[in-house]
Amino acid sequence: MAYHGPSYGLSRECQMKSQAKFDLHRAREACDWVEAVTEVPLDWPTSDGLIDQLAFGHALKDGIALCTLLNHLQPGSVKRINTMKAPFKQRENVEMFLKGCEAYGLKSQDLFQVNDLYENRNLYMVVDCLYALGGLAQKRSFDGPVIGVKVAMENKRNFSEEKLKESHKIIGLQYGSNKGASQAGMTAYGTGRQIIPGEAQKNLSVDGQKIIGLQSGSNKGASQAGMTPYGAPRQIIPDDGTTSHLFLGFEELSPSLLLHSEAIIKQN
Repeated sequence: MAYHGPSYGLSRECQMKSQAKFDLHRAREACDWVEAVTEVPLDWPTSDGLIDQLAFGHALKDGIALCTLLNHLQPGSVKRINTMKAPFKQRENVEMFLKGCEAYGLKSQDLFQVNDLYENRNLYMVVDCLYALGGLAQKRSFDGPVIGVKVAMENKRNFSEEKLKESHKIIGLQYGSNKGASQAGMTAYGTGRQIIPGEAQKNLSVDGQKIIGLQSGSNKGASQAGMTPYGAPRQIIPDDGTTSHLFLGFEELSPSLLLHSEAIIKQN
């Protein structure tokens, strides 16, 4: 296996995400299934067995156990299994296993790349592949140990042309339906909505429905006549015309300035 050195930045982030997807419990079940079908124990790096994802990759990276597993599911899938420890021979075993899985009926999205296993890049994809292979084996009536969910059988239905044409006459519920509703009897915009029982509606006059109720809002004939333009000052003067109380808050002003201001107000 080539040594690529430590990863940094985005590569390190992608590597950590891939490692987080690895489930040790699912990997242990997958390894137990491989050993149960092949009846051959896996070669673990230590006596502790499967303790992490590196041990999982070490046990399967040579491809011997995978090719033996596929030959038990479908005899003759892998014609020759390389037992040499040379890297290119081990990678060849993994590649033959992937080609055999595709010929067995496994979909391409359920497979993994050779480097995902041999270089421990995406070991969770190897676990997912084994689960998908176990589900496909159940569909093909494999009578040995099983793993994963059985792949559903195809249930294709054939309809005649006449039956298919009848479906074009029906508007599906996903398009919506008003069940024959219309706007007949709708009142004008802005009129009050009166919720009255059906029997009491017979005694209502038609003219009463044309009046905008007070609950809808009314200005009672008010207008803007006599309004000063925007920004003009607003003068609040009592009826007696006195203005001295307007300057109660300006005690600090001089008496002459107060008299001058009162004269200007009286002129206005």
